[in-house]
Formats: sequence, structure tokens, C-alpha cells
Amino acid sequence: MEAKFQTFLILLAVLAGVALAARRFNIAPAILLMLAGVGLAFVPGMPSVELPPELVLLLVLPPLIYSASVAMSWREFKKNLRPIVLLAVGAVIFTAAMVAAATHYMIGLPWTIGFLLGAIVAPPDVVAPLAIARRLHMPRRILVVLEGEGLANDATALILYRFALAAIMVGHFSLPLAAGEFLLIIAGEIAFGIGVGWLSLRFRKWSGDPQVELTLSLITPYVSYWLPEHVGGSGVIATVACGLYVSWNGPLLISSATRLQGIFFWDLVIYLIEGLLFLLTGFQMRALYEKSKAFPLDDILIATAVVLVIVVIARFAWLYPATYLPRMLSKSLRERDPSPPWQWAFTLAFTGVRGAVSLAAALALPFTLPDGEAFPYRDRILFVAFGVIFITLIGVGLTLPPVVRWLGIAEAGRNEHVSEHEAEIAARRQALDAALRSLDALTAEKEVSDEVMRLLRARHEIRINQLPDLLDPTHHDVSAAGIALTRELIVAERKFIHDLLRDGQITDETRRRIERDLDLEEASLANREYRGAPL
Repeated sequence: MEAKFQTFLILLAVLAGVALAARRFNIAPAILLMLAGVGLAFVPGMPSVELPPELVLLLVLPPLIYSASVAMSWREFKKNLRPIVLLAVGAVIFTAAMVAAATHYMIGLPWTIGFLLGAIVAPPDVVAPLAIARRLHMPRRILVVLEGEGLANDATALILYRFALAAIMVGHFSLPLAAGEFLLIIAGEIAFGIGVGWLSLRFRKWSGDPQVELTLSLITPYVSYWLPEHVGGSGVIATVACGLYVSWNGPLLISSATRLQGIFFWDLVIYLIEGLLFLLTGFQMRALYEKSKAFPLDDILIATAVVLVIVVIARFAWLYPATYLPRMLSKSLRERDPSPPWQWAFTLAFTGVRGAVSLAAALALPFTLPDGEAFPYRDRILFVAFGVIFITLIGVGLTLPPVVRWLGIAEAGRNEHVSEHEAEIAARRQALDAALRSLDALTAEKEVSDEVMRLLRARHEIRINQLPDLLDPTHHDVSAAGIALTRELIVAERKFIHDLLRDGQITDETRRRIERDLDLEEASLANREYRGAPL
């Protein structure tokens, strides 16, 4: 037990160090974390670290999906539902079928094994490419479609995975029955996820305690995931539906104290989960290397190369017709949603990184069939899955920035960013005007002293004056200089309060209350920094 805890501490230290290195060299942390995991796996004396599949599928996946769903805009998800469904459902099924056909005719795998392998490697992972895409100022719609696809494609892949696994275990498969079950699972999980989200928000509102609310928020993804997964579904769709419901309905039901604490709490949880997941994924290289000695190296490399080429080609082959064919066939769709530039479709097709869900699904394969025989091709599936994950993560992660620059789509993203901030400033001004009108109405109804009125109006004037009139470089520079000076003033105030504490003039409790106000003001400064203004 002590050795396991020491290994855990080593992984945390590596996670922090790699994060600093990634920021220093402007490389996606996921890439360096996986490489660090591979390096650690072969360090002499380092104990092997297994990645139990149930740990990913039952413990790690629910909070990742739920957190991404809550951060997702339901309005934008609904607006882009057509391309998201085409990718999350259509592209996954098409890729799985292409992999099955290619491995059957080119490598000689049975159809059922090919479909199983296809279901494992079909769903792209969104964590690493989305982190890179946000830094590259890609157009918002690309980010929304990528994020929406990442939320839903795991469900399609895991359902296909269960169907293929069942066909191998029992020896037969019915397409009409599987299609009907697929639709039933989707409908049932959506209803169940919305119900869990509704109950979660009501319980959190009744509790009225931030610690209890955060505990309930941590339980929510597991409740929405485990029950559908236990009865034969995927659990992913229910968790996505739950997160989207909470995202849309939560702002008016969750207290400000819970919201502030929840941001930092969930940021830390997701940071640790994602980081350790990529580290442990790289750690699997050691176990796979030991098993690979029992197979001819050529067979492993050929199988990995074939599957890798197919998943890349399949994504391009699906995405371009899915993007432009519906608009060619529907005039109303063309008028409502004109065709995007070909560069946008290329970017979406290029970001086909495979991740930890693919590895977990491969690791979750049983060792034996019901009759006691070894599960066919299990180790080969593991090798291919890890190879596709490793190559796509490293390859796409390193080449996506130059590809985006070559396509020239960053400029559109920067223009969107400026427009979004201008809309934000307008919304802030309108909200302050609405509050001021409300203040006038309350003054007419209640007896309020002139001194209170002056203080409230002064507060509003200060907040209005903090907003720039427009986002030109001059105003941006003035705002940045003001924020920097305010931070220095907060540092001076914080140091003075610490000196008062050391001299015994205030208590620790008083110092904490003052520091909380200073912390909130400093967080407010970070929130007012309009990054992405004209460069």
C-alpha cells in the first residue's frame, strides 16, 4: 500500500512538472503527459501501474462527461445538433464499418472482431485537440461541434462495442433488433438524464449549503451514468443530458457561493483526472511491450498501420459529404445555414485524435469466452488501439497548429472573439441599466435614505466606468494598465494586512475575512481582462 501511495505522489509530481513544461514550450499537456508516462513505465525499479478498465468507464468517465456537458451551451448544442449527430453517430458507425471491412479483407480478421476493433477506435477524443483549438483562436462553431461530438460519440461507440462483444460471446447478431435497441437506449437515457438533473438541482436548492451542494454535484454524474450502464446502455447519453439540463436551468437555482467554490473545485478535479489519465495511458506501454514479444512485430505494425489509415480516411470521407451534401439537397438548409468554407471541414476532419476511452474499451475485453476458450485476438486489439491512440495524439497534437495557420482560419476566430467581447460589454451595460431602473422602482416603494441612495448609485457608476466604450487597441492598453496597477495595490494592501496580523493588531479570523474580499476583487480583475482583443 505504501509503495502504491508513493507511486501516486510521483505521478502527481510529474503531472505538475509536465504542466509547467507544456506551458513553457506551448505544447498540449496531453502530448507531454503521455510521453512522460511512456518514459516512466521503463524507469528501472518503477512498479507497473495497471489501468483497470472499470476505473475509466465507471469512475473517471462520468465526471469528465458531466463537466464538459455543464460547460457546454445548450442553445449552441441545439443549434448545431445536425452536424453533431452526423459526427457523433454517423461518423462513428461509418468508421467502425470501414475498419471492420478493411481488417477482414486485408488482415483476415473475422467480421465480428473487425467490428469490435472498429467500435473501439472509432470515437475521437476531444480533450487534447479542443485544448489546442482554443489556444489557436478557431471559429466558435468549430469548437462547439468538436465539443458536442466529443460528448456524444463515446455513447455510440460503447453501444456498438456492446453489440459486437455480445455477438462474439453468443455467436449471433440481429441488425434489426440491435437498431431498435439502439434507439430505445438513446430515448431512455435522455429521459433518465433529464430526470436526474431535475432532482439534483432541487436537492441542491433545498440544501442551501455550498459543501453539501458540491457533494451532490459530484454524485450527480455517477447516478446518471451507473444505472443506464448497469442495465445495458452506455450511460454517456444520460450523463450528457443531465449536464446540459443543469447547464441551462442551474444559473437561477445555484447560489453564488456554490458557484464560486464549484468553479475551483471542478477545475481541480478535471485537471487531476485528465492529467493522470494521460499519464496512466502512457504507462500501459510497458505491459503492452512485454506482451508484444509473443507476436511477430510485422503483424502488429501492419495491423496498426491499416487501422490508422482507415480511421483517418474514414473521417475525411464522411465529413465532407455530411457537410455539403445536405445543403445541396435542401434549399431551406442552404438559406438557413450556408455552407462553411472547406477549411472548416478540413479542420474538423483533421482533429481525429483517439483517447483513453478507446484504450479503456480495449482493456475491458474479457479474457475468455463463455466456453472457457481464450478471447480471440484480444492482445492484438490492445496493441492496435494503443498504437492508434499514441500516433494520433502525438501526430495531430504537433501538426494541428501549423495546419491551422496554413488554412488561415485563425483570423475568423479572432474576429469572432472581438465581436463576442463587444456583445459582452453591451450586455454588462444593459444589465447595469436594468439594475438601476430596479433601484429607482425600489426607492419609490420603500423609504430609503439619501445616503444609501448615493452609495448605491456610486457603486453603479464605478462599475459602468470600468467598462470600455469599445475594444480598440488604445482602450485595451488602458484597461490592461489599470488592471495591472490594481493588482499591485491589492498586493500592497495584502502585505499591510499581514503586517497588522504579525503585530497582533488583528486576529487571524479578521485577516481571513479581509483576504477573502481581496481574493474576490483579484478574481474579478481576471474576469475583466478582455483577452483576444485586436492583436
